[in-house]
Amino acid sequence: MNQQQWVGIDVCQKTLDVYIRPQGELFQVPNNPEGIAQLVEKLQAVEPELIVLEATGGLERTVACELSQARLAVSVINPRQARDFAKATGQLAKTDAIDAQVLAHFAEAIRPHLTPMSDESAHQLKELVQRRRQISQMITAEKNRLRGKSGSVASDIQSHIEWLEKHLAEIEAQISSAIALNREWQKKMELLTSVPGVGQVVATTLIASLPELGQFSHKSLSHLVGVAPLNRDSGKFRGKRQIWRGQANIRCVLYMATLVAVRFNPTIKAFYERLKAKGKLKKVALTACMHKLLILLNAMVRKGQTWQPLAN
Repeated sequence: MNQQQWVGIDVCQKTLDVYIRPQGELFQVPNNPEGIAQLVEKLQAVEPELIVLEATGGLERTVACELSQARLAVSVINPRQARDFAKATGQLAKTDAIDAQVLAHFAEAIRPHLTPMSDESAHQLKELVQRRRQISQMITAEKNRLRGKSGSVASDIQSHIEWLEKHLAEIEAQISSAIALNREWQKKMELLTSVPGVGQVVATTLIASLPELGQFSHKSLSHLVGVAPLNRDSGKFRGKRQIWRGQANIRCVLYMATLVAVRFNPTIKAFYERLKAKGKLKKVALTACMHKLLILLNAMVRKGQTWQPLAN
């Protein structure tokens, strides 16, 4: 019988440190097209159950995509998960080789979900959406700086705001064009924007940054985004459940959508009012509504159905 193999890859700018578990093979290849091709050929021969990499600011994208295209199972995890796992298993030292071993152990012990790999157009859309958010934040910051200013300083800030707003409009046009050229994205856009409270910005952010929408279970997706309340109980102590970690940019747009939905979406509004009637704090009720909204969107995308009011 062939023994199951688990692979961890520590990604650096110039090299890739690879560890194959349990056979204990450790090797390094250059982080360039030639080295990645060599790695793909090697791992295709090994046929691992799972390959785990850390998200490293985009450096992992090329190798992860190449491995995925070679029909190898790949999972890209949050570096904090790997570090917490290393500490939990008593591995306090940190080197590239050790990190690769930890990731291979993580793959075998935890077996995280496979990570959907986006093509180049999806990657470009994600970058455009990220850039739109960055420019919006800069506009907000400049408007805050404009308060109380006068003379040449106020004129300079106002000129910068106008330039940023013009550039933001250009980014919005590029995003709209990208969506229009992709039938799958168009369909998702129609589904998502059919929900009262979900506008263009929320929909494009979900399309670009949450490819798991419609593919994962409600529970897995809620934990991925970070809207699932987590227990803090021990013995007789019962702590307050709270959300944490996850994807802050997704939570941000979901929060804005929820603020609109609790006013204009009958399903979310009724759910919110029922929670308030039970004495729930406003923030607690809004968080629960964010969770419910995400579950509704996930079900809609999975079934390919537009929004319909639901009984509560």
